[in-house]
This record gives sequence, structure tokens and C-alpha cells, in this order.
Amino acid sequence: MNEVVASYLICFTRPEGYSTVNLLDRLLGHDLETTRELLRLCESLSDEQMDRPIDAGWGSLRKTLDHMIYNIEVWTDMMLSRPVDQRPEGDSVHDLSQRLESSYADFAALAKQIERESRMDDLWTDILDDPPRQKSFGGAIGHVITHNMHHRAEVLHIMARLGMTDLPEGDLMGWDQRQTR
Repeated sequence: MNEVVASYLICFTRPEGYSTVNLLDRLLGHDLETTRELLRLCESLSDEQMDRPIDAGWGSLRKTLDHMIYNIEVWTDMMLSRPVDQRPEGDSVHDLSQRLESSYADFAALAKQIERESRMDDLWTDILDDPPRQKSFGGAIGHVITHNMHHRAEVLHIMARLGMTDLPEGDLMGWDQRQTR
């Protein structure tokens, strides 16, 4: 380690009873909880606000959220070698919330299993690429999480343009510091 960097590191012992959380668990927890929080904020919006055309994200708040959740559904199905289903019918805030819970349960379980089995560098075939291409599980898991982060920033931007206030920052460190271990 660089001596200058080492001189700035201050080590603190964790409080008694503090449990450790690995990086993947932090990323998954933050991704799910922060997306949930944004969907909860949408519960007070009208359909007109959810569908108002806007030059950000996928063109509206609803379309951007639907895209995020559909991405989780499709990538999880492909990594599990399941048929890629048509986009689910429901896109109400309630429907989007249910789809998030269902798809994220599968996605997080798969990600944790892949990590437990040390298979992050193993390959699977992305059948939606033309021609189909192999991708690593670790790259795909990271892609889904960072893809959502990118679109959450767009969702927050859209919400602000709709006049919503007191929006969460949505950052990982803030989320992590609010967790009790």
C-alpha cells in the first residue's frame, strides 16, 4: 500500500454485535430499497403525472420505472435459462411494485447463489443479442444493478420536474448508514 495512503487510514473496531455485510448484499439491498422508495413516492401521483411526456428517461415516469423492472425480469430469466416472457400487463404503481418484489427476489437469490458458488466468471448465453453472445454472471449482475442506478437518477430528475419535493438522494452510502446491523 502507498505510504501516503496508509498514513490516512484510520482503523476503528466495530461495535460489539455488529454484523458484517459483503459488497454484493449492500448493492442488492440498496438497489431494491431505493427503487421501492421511489415507487412509494409515486403512489401519490395521478396517472397524468405518471404518463406526462418528458424528455428524460424513457419519456415518462411510468415508462422509465417499467423499463427498470422489465430489465430485472428479462436478465434474470436469461441468466436462469428461462423463456423470456412478454412484458407483463400491469403498469400501475401497485403492479410495478409487485413486479419489482417478484423479480428482485429471483434476481437477488440468483446473484447470491452465484457468489456463494464462486461462479461470477462463469458464462451464460444472452439470447437477445444478435447473434447470441456469452456473458459472465458477474458482469450481468453488476449491469442490472448499475442500470437501475442510472435510471433511478432519471426518475429523480423526472420527479423534480413534476414538482415533487423532499426527494431522497438515493446514494449507497446514505442507505448504508441508515442500516442497523
